[in-house]
Amino acid sequence: MPSPSTGTPWVVLKFGGTSVSQRHRWDTIGQLARKRAEQCGGRVLVVVSALSGVTNELTAIAGGADDAATRVEALVERHRAFVQELELDPDAVLGERLGQLRGLLDDPRAATRPLDWQAEVLAQGELLSSTLGAAYLRSQGLDFGWLDARDWLDAIELPNQSDWGKRLSVSCRREADDKWRARFAAQPARLLLTQGFIARHGDGGTAVLGRGGSDTSAALFGGLLRAQGVEIWTDVPGMFTANPREVPDARLLTRLDYAEAQEIATTGAKVLHPRSLGPCRVSGVPMSILDTGRPELPGTRIDGNAAPIPGVKAISRRNGIVLVSMETVGMWQSVGFLADIFERFRRHGLSVDLIGSAETNVTVSLDPSENLVSTDVLARLSEDLAQICRVKVIAPCAAITLVGLGMRSLLHKLSDVWATFGRERVHLISQSSNDLNLTFVIDEADADGLLPILHGELIDSGAMPVYETAVFGPRWKDILGTTRPRPQPWWRGARKRLLALAQSGTPRYVYHLPTVRERARQLLAVAAVDRRYYAIKANSHPAILRAIAAEGFGLECVSMGEVRHVFDSVPGFDAGRVLFTPSFAPVDEYREAFARGVTVTVDNCELLQRWPEVFRGRSLWLRIDLGHGDGHHEKVTTGGKASKFGLAASRVEEFAALARGLEVRITGLHAHLGSGVETREHWRQMVDEMAGFARRIGTVEVLDIGGGLPIPYAADDEPFDLDDWGAGLAEVKALHPAFALAIEPGRFMVAEAGVLLAHCSQVVEKDGVHRVGMDAGMNALIRPALYDAWHDIVNLSRLDDAPPADFDVVGPICESSDIFGHRVKLPAATTPGDVMLVSDAGAYGYTMASTYNLRALPAEDIIE
Repeated sequence: MPSPSTGTPWVVLKFGGTSVSQRHRWDTIGQLARKRAEQCGGRVLVVVSALSGVTNELTAIAGGADDAATRVEALVERHRAFVQELELDPDAVLGERLGQLRGLLDDPRAATRPLDWQAEVLAQGELLSSTLGAAYLRSQGLDFGWLDARDWLDAIELPNQSDWGKRLSVSCRREADDKWRARFAAQPARLLLTQGFIARHGDGGTAVLGRGGSDTSAALFGGLLRAQGVEIWTDVPGMFTANPREVPDARLLTRLDYAEAQEIATTGAKVLHPRSLGPCRVSGVPMSILDTGRPELPGTRIDGNAAPIPGVKAISRRNGIVLVSMETVGMWQSVGFLADIFERFRRHGLSVDLIGSAETNVTVSLDPSENLVSTDVLARLSEDLAQICRVKVIAPCAAITLVGLGMRSLLHKLSDVWATFGRERVHLISQSSNDLNLTFVIDEADADGLLPILHGELIDSGAMPVYETAVFGPRWKDILGTTRPRPQPWWRGARKRLLALAQSGTPRYVYHLPTVRERARQLLAVAAVDRRYYAIKANSHPAILRAIAAEGFGLECVSMGEVRHVFDSVPGFDAGRVLFTPSFAPVDEYREAFARGVTVTVDNCELLQRWPEVFRGRSLWLRIDLGHGDGHHEKVTTGGKASKFGLAASRVEEFAALARGLEVRITGLHAHLGSGVETREHWRQMVDEMAGFARRIGTVEVLDIGGGLPIPYAADDEPFDLDDWGAGLAEVKALHPAFALAIEPGRFMVAEAGVLLAHCSQVVEKDGVHRVGMDAGMNALIRPALYDAWHDIVNLSRLDDAPPADFDVVGPICESSDIFGHRVKLPAATTPGDVMLVSDAGAYGYTMASTYNLRALPAEDIIE
């Protein structure tokens, strides 16, 4: 809003270290400042940080580094070189400033490094960058003035603040009167440039705002000026649902309210300093985070008008957390005990972050970004606390926090998240009283690699509502352009034919054999794999089996019914290319499998103990449970103690002894830990562990690493990176050349080849929810009900119609779980009789279908 005294609207722009370290970025700063001034019809204040990396150097110098003089000279040369790159005279522009920097080492205070001297040292980076920047922008013909932030931002002392905090991590006055604003507006230039990070101490000297203080400086100026907006320009496009450098699938958060943004910043998002939101929130000034290198992106807008949308908005991680656990039976119902504890933290200038308590224990966390948490400080604190309780310091820890509105209402959607944390050592769980965050504190080493897993679980469970386009923008990898796009589905080119088939009756599966052959040939091209079996449980249609067998694949079966089906469907098929991998099958199935000459896999000792005559003298493969599992859903995780599959690793020696006694030869080892796994490390670990067992057994020739290769079911999913997977297998195979590698994929080969056709039966509205019913239900395709699986659904009759609307797509089965998808985008004009298509349904569709509710099984068609 305009200042009442001047009527002049202001916009504040802040630019970080990476944004001021290159000439072309200063050109961008000038262009943006001029553009914003024209747009608002007023004036612009630009706040800048030090050049990238300079504050780190100054921190070392202020801390008394032995090579301080060398570091100072390196900074002098860097700034002089940059001024020359800007085609300016270094002596004329920075001569005085660089002299002041050198002079600080000759200052008598340098010997003892008092806090006021340290603040002077730390302030030099911003003074240098702002001075050279103003000179360059003026040389480009822009009307830029320079001002010293210390003349306008006044540090204030907070209660119980440490001496360090009073000088090196200060807070500043947030309010100003019209006289202050009028004096500020009296600056002659329309565009002004000043420093972030620095302020005036009460004694007239320099104070600094601490790490990230430039954001806070910009917000303070925005609030004091009652600006139209504060824009934080940095090297990323805004706040994300997670650290995008750790989670490439993290999404840009395009709109947040102050409270959510505050929580995200406080709990680990480094793009914005937590304290910077306070001044804008109090004054009602909107804030935006924008990317200097990609100004066309929407960024993140933070204001008080964002619509409240429940759900997790972000997951973040803070390292270096220190836990202090205090225990004594004397605290139970002891009046004033907590006051005594926290008085000691206050005494040592420490601010507590998280708190957990029990009858005899209080555990708190210390965040090093807000505290001077040194070994000496912790030792003194522990000594003090030991007078009233037993003390244990746990470090280093990591705090992983979920942030969003209505966290308590989301707990039922976090079962996968709780299960994941259940595999780690959780020291503390804390839920905020404002219902905005849930934090887990674990060992820092256990946090590595955890964020991408948790982020995916939040999306899959619906706890993170990424469908809300008012909040969630593009993914980081989409912004970078590194996304591998999904191929155009075959069914788009076969629309007329599919519509004609639907007229013969639905529900109906249609399979596209060219897609099956293409997937088979892609796997044949992976040179590191020696044997390939197709898991026929995914889709056992005879035409598909014949097509896959013709490509040279073996066929993997899990029942004698499937074995017989193979020989019936593919006459003359070589029994040596059939792999029988049952689970808890009747022993007669093993007898018949041996009689037919197929390769048999067993997974327990009890088979050999109870029926030695069946297995004596045979060659077989052994399925081992490696003790851990993975997968896109708990019900497809097939490893670990809770899984029924595989011989426990601890019993492999026992099985080998039984086998030797029966003259059984173990020629292959099998392990399948779950489906939908994409990480290269998963497969590397499997092969490494299996090879270890194989060497101890001594007769193993083949390592079967199972299947479970993923496919892109949703629009945001990427195709499985076969090249990367193959390269990873080649690397690990080079470490274990004695063994052939076998795979047994199912879904990967047939899922995308199949679609389920259905007719829209009804369109119904109930309490604001619009539902499209189909004549296909969970009896025809059970994956959504069983695994919460997603399948894209389209209205084939109105494929490109607009406008779209959100529908829940449901079936006719009398079960609450008979739902194909929530908030499916379909044409608003969808009507009974339209042909609906469920994509990527070629795997585990018809093979898992039933006649539940006495609904007929779907029909099946093959097209070339």
